[in-house]
Amino acid sequence: MEIFYHHIYEYQKGVRNLILHSTFRENLNLVRNKLTAENIAFLIYPLGKEKINIFFGDPECIAVIKKIGKISLTDYTPEEDFILGIMLGYDRRKQCSRYLQMKQEHKKVTVHTA
Repeated sequence: MEIFYHHIYEYQKGVRNLILHSTFRENLNLVRNKLTAENIAFLIYPLGKEKINIFFGDPECIAVIKKIGKISLTDYTPEEDFILGIMLGYDRRKQCSRYLQMKQEHKKVTVHTA
């Protein structure tokens, strides 16, 4: 949980606007209580059987994640994945490369019918 507390610190200092933190389900109440006590917007999704993904940060960022509306990150379109990466503060150039690669791979699996 040390990393979780560090993520809160980074958010409160303005280093990040949105955090994605993964942890075990057994930490759910602790996470929920801490974020509520700190008045930080959050959204929690299941991650397999034993873990959860916690998005937290600026309310506008959480609203975007809610609008995307997909529980699993593997269900994100290349565009949604790109937006998320940028919001999380990932390297823009690497996100552009990742997006282009995902679009190329997406074309390969798309079936066109006449």
